[in-house]
Amino acid sequence: MIKVILRDTVRGLGKRGELVEVSDGYARNYLLPQGLAMRSSAGAETQAATMRVSRDIKDARDRAAAEEIAKRLAPTVIKIEARAGGEGRLFGSVSEADVVEAVYNQTGLEIDRRSIAMEEPLKSVGMHSVSAHLHNDVQIFLQVDVVAR
Repeated sequence: MIKVILRDTVRGLGKRGELVEVSDGYARNYLLPQGLAMRSSAGAETQAATMRVSRDIKDARDRAAAEEIAKRLAPTVIKIEARAGGEGRLFGSVSEADVVEAVYNQTGLEIDRRSIAMEEPLKSVGMHSVSAHLHNDVQIFLQVDVVAR
């Protein structure tokens, strides 16, 4: 086992600046060549502490921005027009990209398409609740009203 300091967040292992213990092969063959980690030493641990502080500051700033966006989006109903048949079934579907575009057009707020979590695209007319993960700690449910054109 070898101790390394993560230069970037690695899913399932840790966040940027953390000191973790991994197998020699994982460090030598993946983490170090990809630039995701560096070997631990006294000087490197000081650098890791600085990385943790900057990560915490950035995380707090991102969380505050996400909470502000959530506060503005929570009461809003997002309307999306789509072609539909007589029984309310859409000819196509409404995807995450359509929801993001509608949010931007109606509120001026930009959110990442990957933050929208839909099990499957919306295929019917009516009100739908769509989950949006704006930050690790901030999740809201957007009310999306799909109306027939």
